[in-house]
Amino acid sequence: MRAMTIPEPGGPEALVWAEVPDPEPGPGEVIVDVRASAVNRADLLQRQGHYPPPPGAPAYPGLECSGVVVAVGPEVTAWAVGQEVCALLAGGGYAERVAVPAGQVLPVPAGLAVVDAAALPEVACTVWSNVVRVAGLTKGETLLVHGGGSGIGTFAIQLGVALGATVVVTARAAKHARLRELGAAHTIDYREQDFVEELRRITGGRGADVILDIMGAAYLPRNVAALAVGGRLVVIGMQGGRKGELDLGVLLAKRASVHATALRSRPLAEKAEIVRGVREQVWPLVEAGTIRPIVDRRVPMTEAAEAHRLVETSDHLGKVLLVR
Repeated sequence: MRAMTIPEPGGPEALVWAEVPDPEPGPGEVIVDVRASAVNRADLLQRQGHYPPPPGAPAYPGLECSGVVVAVGPEVTAWAVGQEVCALLAGGGYAERVAVPAGQVLPVPAGLAVVDAAALPEVACTVWSNVVRVAGLTKGETLLVHGGGSGIGTFAIQLGVALGATVVVTARAAKHARLRELGAAHTIDYREQDFVEELRRITGGRGADVILDIMGAAYLPRNVAALAVGGRLVVIGMQGGRKGELDLGVLLAKRASVHATALRSRPLAEKAEIVRGVREQVWPLVEAGTIRPIVDRRVPMTEAAEAHRLVETSDHLGKVLLVR
């Protein structure tokens, strides 16, 4: 088969479509013939040499895919050859075929095209596991989402609204109208506005009950300042750096908490548990049309370098898909 390899770390041109060995299904695995994958920030970091795949994962980028099951390994009973599926991956989505632990496979939601289903697994698992399982967002609370125009952001807006929360997002001004259409009650231009001051104005000085953050160190002090009493900050990215200053006094006074999580490196059992939760709680919302994948554009998988260049500009809204 062919896959998008990275012979040497570098810019988008480092991606090379090449012949690689066919995957074989191990115990508890299925082989998916890939129809589409999606570009995530982790893929860009992997291409640059900063985020190697976990041990045992394929060497190729791609944290999610959709396609058709073409083989099942021993001990697999939940999936059969011919089923249309999408899957959460530790790597390998930029390829013609990929081996996937059966516990990380999801059915394509009813009414959704198999290609577009590739936009869901990573964002659904990331957002649901952090906003619901970790932070415990509930009806009537305020959710602040940084990077509202990203795949994570557009999904988090819709899930927050579905849970009955008031959603506030930071994003470039050019994206605000679209984000309000998705359900964001308030939009903040992070380039021109102080999100802490704006959030206090919006909430009457109370702050956010839950903050979903992709920036890390650069936003840490301001995120803590923006939390309400009893607030929960969940950090899922480090686009703004690894090390920041945390004022424990402010955190104590607010009885607030800071969580930092990663999905890719979790044990298989934990990933399977998250996937089960997504199938039970999120998939019905997708099938009802309450949540939908937001796809900026579809690019041939062989042109993944162009897709990476686009994502690096942050000019897209939602997901950029790689299709075969």
